Amino acid sequence: MSAVATEAPNVPPPTRGLAGVQAALGRLLGNRAFNPAAVVVVLVVALFVVPSMFQAFWISNFMQMAVFTPVVASAGLLYGRVGLVSLGQVAPYGIGTWVTIRLAFATDLPYPVLVLIAGLVAMVLGVLIGLPALRVSGLYLALVTLMLAAGVEIVLGEIKFANGGTGFKGLASLSKIKPMRRPSWALGDTAYYRFCVLGALVLLGIAMLFLRGKPGRAWSSIRQSEAGAGGGLFAATIAKNMTVVAFNRQAAIFLIAVSIMGGVYSLWGGLLGAFFATCLLKFLTQNVVGHKFWDRFQLTLFGFGLLMNLIQGTKAMEKKGLL
Repeated sequence: MSAVATEAPNVPPPTRGLAGVQAALGRLLGNRAFNPAAVVVVLVVALFVVPSMFQAFWISNFMQMAVFTPVVASAGLLYGRVGLVSLGQVAPYGIGTWVTIRLAFATDLPYPVLVLIAGLVAMVLGVLIGLPALRVSGLYLALVTLMLAAGVEIVLGEIKFANGGTGFKGLASLSKIKPMRRPSWALGDTAYYRFCVLGALVLLGIAMLFLRGKPGRAWSSIRQSEAGAGGGLFAATIAKNMTVVAFNRQAAIFLIAVSIMGGVYSLWGGLLGAFFATCLLKFLTQNVVGHKFWDRFQLTLFGFGLLMNLIQGTKAMEKKGLL
């Protein structure tokens, strides 16, 4: 009686523990958008050079830039990788901010945990609310997501942001308003700015890992959770009385404009777009165009920049034979 030898299929074992970490780092370092030397230089400049060279006013603006970077990157991610324009990215951004502020007053959880929870909640709610947009694209997708942003703006405007009170809303009377807490080791603006820089770096690193994976629901999940976590970082940049202005319909259009101007084919575009939207905006307002002019014509100016960016991008694609 002859025995028949059978060979096990050549299937690699699943990566676990240290091997899984090594595989993840390999995917990250293998991403063409990730240049370790450039990341180190940017990180050193952000953490040490900026705080030593700029005064408190500009530290506050660089803090806003660090917060806005993953939000802009998440808005550009869907457009640059899938070709879909979403105007509803401020919705998870606002949801993440509200969740973080409410939990900060209601619990003693460490602040990084609050940011993580904000990202998860924004991801879940953003996906559920955005389900009607799954079957549309182009102009229809832009309209649906803009209505989503408008709906969240109305809701946030009604329930407002917690300020130290009790109940679901957490609202307190004017005489009992409490300041928003920060991590115990990042109470000052400079320390919290550094915390935001590291938080943005982590979020962009996670996004790069997703870029190496298969497309699908991951695109939606990462852009929603990044915006929600960005909202968590944003929550502690305002000492008291957070308003809905940062999450309104104008902010939705502004966000997609600066994400395209910064560049949507690389996550570095999120950093550049955030610079346009925060530090450059503040510089122009303070030194060039003035507050009144900027308030009236900011969308016009950024719309012009967006148009020029799209024209140049179209010409580049025509030269490459892609159009």
